[in-house]
Amino acid sequence: MLHRLAAEFIGTLWLVLGGCGSAVFAAKFVNADGASLGIGFLGVAFAFGLTVLTGVYAFGTISGGHFNPAVTLGAALARRVEWKALPPYWITQVIGGVAAGLIIYVIAKGQEGWTATGNMAANGYGAHSPGGYSLWAVLIAEVVLTGIFMLVILGSTDDRAPKGFAGLSIGLTLTLIHLISIPISNTSVNPARSTGVAFFNGDGAPAQLWAFWLAPLVGAALAGVAYPYLFGRREELADRPVRDDALGDARGDSPAT
Repeated sequence: MLHRLAAEFIGTLWLVLGGCGSAVFAAKFVNADGASLGIGFLGVAFAFGLTVLTGVYAFGTISGGHFNPAVTLGAALARRVEWKALPPYWITQVIGGVAAGLIIYVIAKGQEGWTATGNMAANGYGAHSPGGYSLWAVLIAEVVLTGIFMLVILGSTDDRAPKGFAGLSIGLTLTLIHLISIPISNTSVNPARSTGVAFFNGDGAPAQLWAFWLAPLVGAALAGVAYPYLFGRREELADRPVRDDALGDARGDSPAT
C-alpha cells in the first residue's frame, strides 16, 4: 500500500502541476514586445491530457493510476479496487493536489505584481465560471463528463481491451473533456484537482468547492455501477469480444479452440 500511495501522490501532483500550472503560467503569456505566446484553452486541455497519459503509463501498474478521488470511487463500485483502499487513496490524492497547488503558488509569486486571487485556475460556477455558466449547467456538465471519463477508464482497462493502450485513450479523453468544459467550469472532473488550487485562489473558489466534489463523485459512481450491467464482466464475455484470446482464457482453453 505504501508503494501504491506514493504512486498516487506523485501522479496527482503531476496532474495538477502540469494542468493547472500550464493554465497559470502559459495560457495567456505575453512577451516583452506585447506578442501573445500563450497556449490558450487548447494547450491547457492537452496539458491535462498529457499528465494523465504519462502518469498512467508510469504508475498505472503500481496503483492503478487513479490520481482522482472520483475515479477511485468508480473503480471500487465496479470492483476494480478494494474498498479499504478508498480512504487512503482519497487522502493521498488530495495531499498531492494541494502540494502541486503550493508549488504553483510559490513559483508564480516569483513574478512581480502577480497575485493568487482569481489566478490559480480554480473551478467555479456563476460569476466564477469562465463563461458565466449557472450552477445547474456546471453540475450537469461535471456529472456527465466525469461519467463518460469513468466509462472510458473502465473500458480501456477491461480484460477484453487491447493491452498497452489504456493510457493513450484515457489521456485523450481527458483532453477532449477539457476542450468541452473549460469555458463552462474550468473543468474539474477531479475533486483533488479542484481542492489543490481552490484555497490558494480564494475569490469564492473554496465556497464553491462542494460542487466539484459532489458532481464528479456522482458521475463516477453512476458509471462504476452501470459499467458491469451495460457491458458485462470478464466472466460474461460476449461471443465475439474485442480480444479472442480473452474468450479463450475465460473458457479455460486456447484461443484457437
